[in-house]
Amino acid sequence: MSLSSVIIFSILSATPIFAHEYWLSPLNYQVESGENIAAHFRNGEEFVGSTFPYLPNRLTRFELLVEGQHYDLSPRAGDNPALQLPAPDRDALVVAVAETTPSRVTYTEWEKFLSFAEHKDFPQAEADHIANGWSQDKIIESYTRHVKTLIATGSGNGQDAATGMATEFVALTNPYEVDFDNQMKVALLYQDAPRANAQIEVFDRAPDDSVTISRHRTDEDGKAVIPVTPGHEYLFDAVVLRPAENAKTGEGYDLDQPAWETLWAALTFAVPQ
Repeated sequence: MSLSSVIIFSILSATPIFAHEYWLSPLNYQVESGENIAAHFRNGEEFVGSTFPYLPNRLTRFELLVEGQHYDLSPRAGDNPALQLPAPDRDALVVAVAETTPSRVTYTEWEKFLSFAEHKDFPQAEADHIANGWSQDKIIESYTRHVKTLIATGSGNGQDAATGMATEFVALTNPYEVDFDNQMKVALLYQDAPRANAQIEVFDRAPDDSVTISRHRTDEDGKAVIPVTPGHEYLFDAVVLRPAENAKTGEGYDLDQPAWETLWAALTFAVPQ
């Protein structure tokens, strides 16, 4: 089997179905300056998922944010881990950022779509779908991913910042700082504006690899304070569900075009022991 065939098979086997999450998974969240930073792209459920390689045509953006400076990443096609490079030669908080090109998923069962919409906290989706005259037998959704991970080099001094992604988490506290109080403060943005009263799903992996899941909400300013535990790894996940940009209603409706679009924001980090 050729390398290109292996890559294509890996991507297809990792295609998200319904409520699967997608995140950047560092091999180590804390590295010393001069050591290597490495992170996989992962896709799965309940903070467990398969890795897949870097393919440039699957990403619209892949970069590092270090001390306010952006550095474009250009791995070789097929690299796995997708992110592999020497750490900065200084103490810093390194933020890896990635956005994907659109992909599609098709629901052939109305109840599965409704279950997804309910799980992601969009109770109005059913009424809107019916009002638009869209099919309940075949529902096409377009989705994109907007992910960050926080990696400390040395002491990890520094701060996250908004990067202009379509939706994103911004860490307002740094979990690697020595005075971190185990209260993770984040802002959730959509189109550069705060998402008020939005659901955040939190996946918490303990040292024994057990995962607990909880749900939280942002306040009126689009911020949330989420308690975290030393020695644990975290994935924060938040989804925007909206009508697809070119979705038609009534007689103009096209069964083979997306009716809905989802934008998935993800943030991963670990809390030092």
